[in-house]
Amino acid sequence: MNLEQALLELVQPLVADKTSLSVKEMASLDENEILLYVYAKSEDVARLIGRQGSMATALRNVMAIATRVQNKRISIKFESY
Repeated sequence: MNLEQALLELVQPLVADKTSLSVKEMASLDENEILLYVYAKSEDVARLIGRQGSMATALRNVMAIATRVQNKRISIKFESY
């Protein structure tokens, strides 16, 4: 399973509008970094980030476990349309 799909499956139950949700891997200037963007409606992005970023931190920690095998770090950014 790729990282995009894994993150999508993690965040899907957390959003109200699943049709507007998408996860894209973007190119990073750092070869040891995996950059993932989560696109959703603004109210869903607020839910994914959580109070004081608690949900975003938890998602980043879970995804960081998956990238340790590859000796890479992961960055997850949240964008709304």
